[in-house]
Amino acid sequence: MLNLKLIYKILGALLLLETFVMGVALAMAVVYQEDDIMAFIIAMIVTMAAALALRFIGQDAENSLGRRDAYLLVTLTWIIFSFFGSLPFLISGYIPSFTDAYFETMSGFSTTGASIIESVEALPHGILFWRSLTQWIGGLGIVFFTIAILPSLVGGNVKVFSAEATGPIRAKMHPRLSTTAKWIWSIYLILTLLCMVCFYFAGMTVFDAINYAMTITATGGFATHDASTGYFHSISIDYIAILFMFLSGTSFTLLYVSFFKGKISKLFQNTEFRFYISVVAIATLAIVYILRVDSNYDIHTAIRKGLFQVVSFMTTTGIFNDDAGKWHHITWVILSLCMFFGGCAGSTSGGFKCIRSVMMLSSVRNELKRILHPKAILPVKANGQSVPFSAQISLMSFFALYMIMCFVTYFIMIVMGVDSTNSITIAISCASNVGPTLGLEIGPTMSWTILPDAVKWLLSLLMLMGRIEILSVIVLFTPAFWKDH
Repeated sequence: MLNLKLIYKILGALLLLETFVMGVALAMAVVYQEDDIMAFIIAMIVTMAAALALRFIGQDAENSLGRRDAYLLVTLTWIIFSFFGSLPFLISGYIPSFTDAYFETMSGFSTTGASIIESVEALPHGILFWRSLTQWIGGLGIVFFTIAILPSLVGGNVKVFSAEATGPIRAKMHPRLSTTAKWIWSIYLILTLLCMVCFYFAGMTVFDAINYAMTITATGGFATHDASTGYFHSISIDYIAILFMFLSGTSFTLLYVSFFKGKISKLFQNTEFRFYISVVAIATLAIVYILRVDSNYDIHTAIRKGLFQVVSFMTTTGIFNDDAGKWHHITWVILSLCMFFGGCAGSTSGGFKCIRSVMMLSSVRNELKRILHPKAILPVKANGQSVPFSAQISLMSFFALYMIMCFVTYFIMIVMGVDSTNSITIAISCASNVGPTLGLEIGPTMSWTILPDAVKWLLSLLMLMGRIEILSVIVLFTPAFWKDH
């Protein structure tokens, strides 16, 4: 039987945390003395009232969180956080439609970066900061953030972590999950601060440096300028962004072992990292060649802009320094593949994940060998270790569901009048939490506001499923989940 009282109690505690985070954005609004101050105050009051009500309902809860409770809790957390997180947009009037406000907030927390806002430069500083903050909190996971700073709020930590963590392999730095969470968040914070300092010395204002650092290390992509990082026309800012996007798309556990433990060799011994860097290199070389031949870019510009877009799409960050929608259509195919692959498991990036791609390629190679040697025992390996058969079955299930989700979304959008190119790239973009799409109606530099409301709700669900793993959400729709035994 589901322990609903405990779920209410934990949700109440998490909403109190969201109220505090809104207070940080309120402080930014007060600093700039713009017209979004009252919106944050009202949003905080409403969120706190809901938090206290949920805490009251769950006050006598039995402190025992089962696996089913954990999956329901994590899914509800992201849905409810996005609901209350949309209030500052809605109350301030800068996004008057609830559908649009919810879409924008889900895009933020899921680090997708798709936006319905026509011009972000028209927004006040507090609202801009809130958009960036939603991505930074969502980068490693809302519940995981809570485990790191207030582990006592979330009962059954391991079960909750399993429900929210991305990737087929869960790596731990320490036997205690709360300690692992603190280490990972420490690395995340260090990356964010380093990125911010680098941006500031490269010429950004303090406000821009803070916002871009948060959204790049979260691989989210929300920007404070309509032209994203292209606004600055700075070579140094482009390369800083490339570096921190790439690092944020790498497994944080691997970064910890490589840099904090001083074992740099582990970085290049890791199968997933080698695949990750190989795809980036091959895709960049291909796009650089196309930009040189088709668009007459000089060699340095082609390398800088090609590498920037490849890393942005591969890490599912989605920021841009050029309009890739105007490039040759072959580059769209390459960038779409980068969107699909995504970054490494255990990073802030989305996508299918490189480790899954490594496992699938290993399975395909084994099947080809088995044709010649039917009785051979050929284990699927990743990082030198055999992958359990149960994990291989989960991998195939995940791949099948990912493709089904994308094609169902593609079909529905076609029916609702969205053009074919935009439909398929929008579906992949949301399922992989990338943000920008490739097409003529809705390109990388354009707003998603023209999409029908029904499509926006569908894409909000797709972004959620892409962020906390498809199976974690779909399991809630199975009859077996709701049975007591």
